[in-house]
Amino acid sequence: MIFTRLLCAFAILLLAACAGESGQGAAKVPTLSGEPPIIIAHRGASGERPEHTLAAYQLAIEQGADFIEPDLVLTKDDVLVARHENEISGTTDVADKPEFADRKTTKIIDGQEISGWFTEDFTLAELKTLRAKERLPDLRAANTQYDGRYEIPTFAEVLDLLKAHEANTGQRIGVYPETKHPGYFASIGLAHEEPLLKLLAQYGFEDGDDPVFIQSFEVGNLKVLNAKTEIRLVQLVASEGGPPDVDGQTYASMITPDGLKEIATYADGLGPPKEMVIGRNALGQLTEPTRLVQAAHKAGLVVHPWTFRRENYFLPTDFKSGIDPAGTGDLEGEILRFIAAGVDGIFSDNPAQAVSVAKR
Repeated sequence: MIFTRLLCAFAILLLAACAGESGQGAAKVPTLSGEPPIIIAHRGASGERPEHTLAAYQLAIEQGADFIEPDLVLTKDDVLVARHENEISGTTDVADKPEFADRKTTKIIDGQEISGWFTEDFTLAELKTLRAKERLPDLRAANTQYDGRYEIPTFAEVLDLLKAHEANTGQRIGVYPETKHPGYFASIGLAHEEPLLKLLAQYGFEDGDDPVFIQSFEVGNLKVLNAKTEIRLVQLVASEGGPPDVDGQTYASMITPDGLKEIATYADGLGPPKEMVIGRNALGQLTEPTRLVQAAHKAGLVVHPWTFRRENYFLPTDFKSGIDPAGTGDLEGEILRFIAAGVDGIFSDNPAQAVSVAKR
């Protein structure tokens, strides 16, 4: 494992040295811009605090993340809040609240039947009575000590956190929101675009030079945003299926050369699962990189794969520390492999480790 990490580090240094010797001046890395990849705190420092809480975002900032990522859903009274899904029983104590027992229901979201409690059935004031809890308690038992401490933050509160940090330190941290199920929300009269762009502009995030990306698994949402803003947009893709708002289209077709050219007409980047960048063999070990990064770069798209986590459960076999799923493996070594493949950004639940590798 240590040898693998050293080999990857040597490869990156060799690439940089070769670029420097080629007469191009400063050493380059194999990203689209030649700059080191950005580190995006996935739902905040969610490996150490319950996800999508101000505490998780604050810790990510302290650990050196370049961007924090809030997933955005809407309340009944049209307020953007940070939750990974609009169904919130897995990340809050809503199921323990007798006053909300009758809110449990079953809905069809993006073609899937889901039962639980949904943000769009609560006002913001009602959601503020709930408290966040760890989503993965079996893997992150230490995080459960924070259960019950933190509210569901609004997007405005997340931006307030960034503004306060900049005022106190002079350092501007970027924001990387994801619109969750925008087609579904639009169908019930709660559209993401207007309140999202209004808040971003209010806090000084409104053009392509600002540290902001907006991402979505849907296509129509990004095309609407592309017509309304200069903010950089990222098309998310998955290993299976296709965008829920485009019948018959698959994510597999979207990452072909022609598909990437089409994405580049309305977006600036691609957000694939990491196995699309480097796959795994039958033993769960990393294989050689695919051609996705090079193909996306050729289309002018940056590539920000997800998600890098330090628990053995999520790591390739050759980077695990043992058989305990909750044990901590060699996350840094895995990230080095992806940096060598030329990715432009890394989504990680563990920003401290990701930063330590990417900023060497």
